[in-house]
Amino acid sequence: MAGNLVARSIHDLTAAAWFGGSLMGAIGLNGAAAEAKDPAERTRLSSAGWMKWAPVQTAAFASHLLADLAIAWENKGRIAKQDGVARDTAIKTAVTVAGAAVTLYAGILGKKVDKLADQGGEGATEPRPGASDELKVAQQQLKLLQWAIPAFAGAVVILGAKHGEMQRPKNVFAGLRS
Repeated sequence: MAGNLVARSIHDLTAAAWFGGSLMGAIGLNGAAAEAKDPAERTRLSSAGWMKWAPVQTAAFASHLLADLAIAWENKGRIAKQDGVARDTAIKTAVTVAGAAVTLYAGILGKKVDKLADQGGEGATEPRPGASDELKVAQQQLKLLQWAIPAFAGAVVILGAKHGEMQRPKNVFAGLRS
């Protein structure tokens, strides 16, 4: 059990927070906000909820990055010698960075929607007729990103599981380079 139990646990828990938080926000928070009777409340409530989640998400990303670095450091020899590990590590890193960038951009769009919340919306990500182009574009982009983010997070979880499977003794021995 020596090794990376703490780092692996942090890695998995923070990926789970990213996945679960983004999916709950898209379905639960945005769905509940869309039920508000006042169109301005729909955008305001959704924005308020996402703003409350943002510090937790930021802490999860920072912790995930630190855990990733610790795991990579502990496994540097295996990354160099076991066939496929370096490639999969690079893919997982690229997916994580892309997902983090998409999440950051969604946060920027969310601040824009919050600034324009008084215009209201049909829902958190559905513009009202007569809304400004700025609000319409931001909401339309958020509508796509709210589903892209859990897809990225889910891919990170799956790639982490693949890394775990690659550490099984039979897979390590089969993949050792000479």
